Amino acid sequence: MKKLLFLILFLFSGLNHTFSQDLEEFVIGTRHQIYSNVLGEDRSYWLSLPASYHSPHSSYKRYPVLIVLDGNTLFRHISGMVDFMSTETYRNQRIPEMIVVAINNVNRNRDFTPDKIITRRPNDFGGGDNFLKFLEEELIPELDQEYRTIPYRILFGHSLGGLLATHAYMKENTIFNSFIAADPSLGSWDAETMDQKLEKLTMNSFDRYIFIATANWGKRNIRNRDRHVRLYESFHAKSEGEFPGELQYFEEENHALVPSIAFYKGISSIFEGYGINYRDLENVDQLKKHFSTLSDRLSYQFPPPEPLVNQLGYSFLRSDNQSDKIKAIEFFLVNTENFPESYNAFDSLGEAYEAAGDVINALKNYQKSLELNPDNDHAAERIKSLKSSQ
Repeated sequence: MKKLLFLILFLFSGLNHTFSQDLEEFVIGTRHQIYSNVLGEDRSYWLSLPASYHSPHSSYKRYPVLIVLDGNTLFRHISGMVDFMSTETYRNQRIPEMIVVAINNVNRNRDFTPDKIITRRPNDFGGGDNFLKFLEEELIPELDQEYRTIPYRILFGHSLGGLLATHAYMKENTIFNSFIAADPSLGSWDAETMDQKLEKLTMNSFDRYIFIATANWGKRNIRNRDRHVRLYESFHAKSEGEFPGELQYFEEENHALVPSIAFYKGISSIFEGYGINYRDLENVDQLKKHFSTLSDRLSYQFPPPEPLVNQLGYSFLRSDNQSDKIKAIEFFLVNTENFPESYNAFDSLGEAYEAAGDVINALKNYQKSLELNPDNDHAAERIKSLKSSQ
C-alpha cells in the first residue's frame, strides 16, 4: 500500500513538473513607483503598453495616455478592454491604441475630494487639487519622458474618482483632454454648492469632452440621478456651441458594477467615429473630412488610423478599374504623409504605383520603404524585379 501511494505521489509530482515546464506567464502590465514631492509620499501605479509598442517597425508610433483612478481594482479589466477595442489584431480599432496608467490608492478620501467637508468625525477630505497637481506636474511629465506619448490624456474615475474627474473637467486649466466620470459621488454638491461651481466655469471646459454615467441606486436613485442631470443640463446651457459630452443612465447597473460598462460606453463616446468601417468611405476627401470633424470635436488632431487607410487603399487596388488604382494611390499617399516613418506605408504606395504602371515612382517608394526597414524582403524583391525589366 505504501509502495502504491509512493508511486501515485511520484506520478503526480512528475505531472506537476511537466505542467510547470509548460506554464507561460501572460503579462498585462508592469508595476512602477514614483516619489511625489507634492504629496510627500511614494505612489505606485500599474502600466500597460499597447500591443504595437515594442514592435521594431512601430517605433514611430506615439500614443494617448489613459489615467485610471482606483487602479488597484480597475486596472485589469480596463487595460484588457482598451487592448481589445484598439488592437489591430482583433480588427476592432474602435479607439486608438493607448498607454494605460492605473494609480493605486493610498487615501482615496483625501485624494479624490476637491472640497473640505465638515463631518461629525475629523476627516482629511479636500486634497483633490493636490492629487491633480501630482498627476499633472509629476506623473504625466515622467510618463512623457519615458514613453512615446502624445499630449492627449483621458481621466477615468468611479464614485469619488468620478467626482475628481468632474472637478478636473470644470477647472479653468488642466492638461487632461477628456473625462469619464462613472457614477460620480456628488453627494456634497447641493444645489447652492453646484451653482457656485457652475458660476466659476469658463469656456475652457468646453474644449474638453466629458462622459457621465449614472447608476441605479434603488430607493435613493432619484436624488443621485437628479444631481447628474442637473449638472449635465447646466453644462449644455452654458456651452456656446454644441456641447461635447454625453450622459447615460444604466438602469440595470448598480453603483459597484457600473465602472466597466461606463468605461466602455464612455471611451466609445469620446472616440465616436474613430472606428469607421472602410466600406463607408469612398474617397480621400470623405476620409479627411470625417477625421477632421472628429478632431474638431475633441480639440486635438487625430489623423486617420494607418491600418484603416491601408485597408481602403488595398480595397481599391484590387479593382480591375484603372481609376480605382489611382484612388488607391491617393489613399496610400495619405499614410505616407501622416506616418512618414512607416516602412509599410511606402511599400504599399510602391505597390499601387507599380499596379498603375508608374515604375519610376514605384521604385522610389520601394527604396524609401527599404531604407526605413532593411529587412523588408518584399521591397527588395520588387526593386530587383522592376530594375531587371527596364
